[in-house]
Amino acid sequence: MSGRSVALFAVVGIPTLLYMGVPLGERTAYKSSRYSQETGALKALQALNTAQVQYNSQFGRFARSLTELDASNLIPADLAAGEKHGYKFTMTSTPQGYSVQAVPAVFGATGSRTFYTDQSLVIRQNYGPEPATANSKEVGSTVKAGENK
Repeated sequence: MSGRSVALFAVVGIPTLLYMGVPLGERTAYKSSRYSQETGALKALQALNTAQVQYNSQFGRFARSLTELDASNLIPADLAAGEKHGYKFTMTSTPQGYSVQAVPAVFGATGSRTFYTDQSLVIRQNYGPEPATANSKEVGSTVKAGENK
């Protein structure tokens, strides 16, 4: 190996090998990015709940879609398009009001939790790829030993 090759390997190869040798769950930069995207998704769900309350006070009903909230200038266009912070958002009209699902665009990379909220304004989560539902644990609730997350 020439001196240039050794230097290149020392600068690029060794840190890459060290990083790749660390178990996936321990790569802090990776976890930090995913955590940031999950936090962004939670804030987007809070914004959707706030927008729905405002929409309901103006029109006497909840919006049936993200497009309706966008048309009323209550949410930003990127959220109205259904994807923000590495999550995909889906709003559904229900007999009681509305529900919103948020799932990672790429599970494991952009998030490891799915979220759900509705007119109750409670945000729920599921650790895993299955979509969170009205029966999922509330965000911030503690899980006792032996219970499902």
